[in-house]
Amino acid sequence: MTTALLTHPDCLNHLTPEGHPERVARLEALLPRLEGKDLLRVRAPLAADDDLLLAHPQDHLDAIKAAEPERGIRQLDPDTWMSPGSLQAALRAAGGAVRAVDMVLSGEADNAFVACRPPGHHAETRAPMGFCLFGTVAIAAKHALERHGLERVAIVDFDVHHGNGTQDLVQSDGRILFVSTHQMPLYPGTGAPSETGPAGTVLNIALDEGTTGEVYRHILTDTILPRLRAFRPELLILSAGFDAHANDPLAGISLETADFAFVTEELCRLAAEVCEGRVVSCLEGGYDLDALAESGEAHVDALIAAAR
Repeated sequence: MTTALLTHPDCLNHLTPEGHPERVARLEALLPRLEGKDLLRVRAPLAADDDLLLAHPQDHLDAIKAAEPERGIRQLDPDTWMSPGSLQAALRAAGGAVRAVDMVLSGEADNAFVACRPPGHHAETRAPMGFCLFGTVAIAAKHALERHGLERVAIVDFDVHHGNGTQDLVQSDGRILFVSTHQMPLYPGTGAPSETGPAGTVLNIALDEGTTGEVYRHILTDTILPRLRAFRPELLILSAGFDAHANDPLAGISLETADFAFVTEELCRLAAEVCEGRVVSCLEGGYDLDALAESGEAHVDALIAAAR
């Protein structure tokens, strides 16, 4: 019984301006906490264009490739930057998610954690946004459907910011259930509960500033798990953001490390019930380095325990 960890040194070569919250130090804080654990360690491969085209049109790929500078850093929007290593890093993140799906669906691993950056859940169909270049989890979900023949995939996004990009990329596909919990109001300003998608397969849960772990746990058990159980996905993909932690500087939700462990345990338990425990988790946000490292470690420990 195995948990796979997919990452790559290229993800350290995506550089952002001094003081930017999405920085190299995030992986440098998290990855040492995972050393010595019972993990199948895999170097994340590069996503091919055909992988990216599952979610994005060719003109988006062309624009991102053209935007990468030869030197220095280039600003794409108020929050999103590229350096000479950014494209390679983003391709590792998307390729790692695709490879994780392959491993879990083939039985090579029971579940997987993709510890790559930049994150992906704000990247829309034709627009980089919010630190993100490609819609990593959306690509992974469509890969599972189109190339493995699955009929239903669920994405649960517990990053504190709404996964507007993932919603944009998957909401018209009735085979994908997208569930997002996020502080509201907060960047990017989307994710109202009234946004249910044309297929009715979007569940947005807006959280008030100051929401505690106790409240969040009730939302998980009373609302999210029943919706997942009714949908009966054949694969569960997680957008694992740890910026709902009480110490995170970019938001105001009051979760603690133990809450992220609880969420992971419950989602893995649900996956064991409906889809043979098949879970692929991809790192999204988390900007207090200590909180990210502690919560990410707790998340991975729960994945390891679920695989035994």
